[in-house]
Amino acid sequence: MNVEKMKLITFEYEGTPCAGYIEDDNAVICVEGESAKHAVLNAVIGGQDAMADLAAAGKNRVPMSDIKLLAPFPQPLRDIFCVGKNYYAHAAEFHSSGFDSSAKEQVPSHPVVFTKATTSVCGPGDIVKGSLDHTNSVDYEGELGVVIGKRCFQVNKEDAYDHVFGYVVVNDVTSRILQKDHNQWVIGKGIDTFCPLGPWIATADEVGDVTKLELVTEINGEERQRVEVADLIFDIPTLIETMSRTMTLLPGDIIATGTPVGVGIGFNPPKYLQKGDKMSVSITGLGTLENTIG
Repeated sequence: MNVEKMKLITFEYEGTPCAGYIEDDNAVICVEGESAKHAVLNAVIGGQDAMADLAAAGKNRVPMSDIKLLAPFPQPLRDIFCVGKNYYAHAAEFHSSGFDSSAKEQVPSHPVVFTKATTSVCGPGDIVKGSLDHTNSVDYEGELGVVIGKRCFQVNKEDAYDHVFGYVVVNDVTSRILQKDHNQWVIGKGIDTFCPLGPWIATADEVGDVTKLELVTEINGEERQRVEVADLIFDIPTLIETMSRTMTLLPGDIIATGTPVGVGIGFNPPKYLQKGDKMSVSITGLGTLENTIG
């Protein structure tokens, strides 16, 4: 197994937590039991040696149809770092929506960074608990997530990709009214289950040129968002350089790079999500992340 090109997964098989990777449409079981919930994260933190050990432990191969995928990191070490207003058209739609309390600028002059709580993470197929938002203003935001693989502090743009382990699909689910009422974004975005993550983490070599990836979001089968990662206002190297200038990014950290135009708040009237609505976020080579509002 080429440990530089892998799709890492955390999953349940016959009721037991497992971790491993995908090979020829099969799930390879490398770790079983409760420790599996940390195995993918530990492989990222441990680097190439840990990845090699994980691959070497692969034994049973089971059909993907027989497993339940979990978030690749069911229990992240730290909050998810997120970037707001990072596509031009979305920056415009959000600024004109009347819900942007972050700044007077339509297009930010510097990256807008906030976090989502670790307890907001859930996995593919999980119910997103929209009922926790008493304002009934739940919205979706399909995004590309960057997984940090090497500790980085004051890393310049030229070296930034050397610190990237891989990529994952993120849905930055948001309560728009809570986001506006509190004049910042943590409460409206950190609600339990409001950060679906998955279905797998693809290593950087598996992905190749990340700027070529395309993101598509559908709600109940209707396409709402479509964009190429190349259209980011602040690209991945700029985000890593900016964030690491003053704080250390750690292996296992996830950076959600921002959402494109087409969110619910951009419609008139807004198209908020209702119980039973199905969200689907797909990114080239990273699979499809599907969740239902509960």
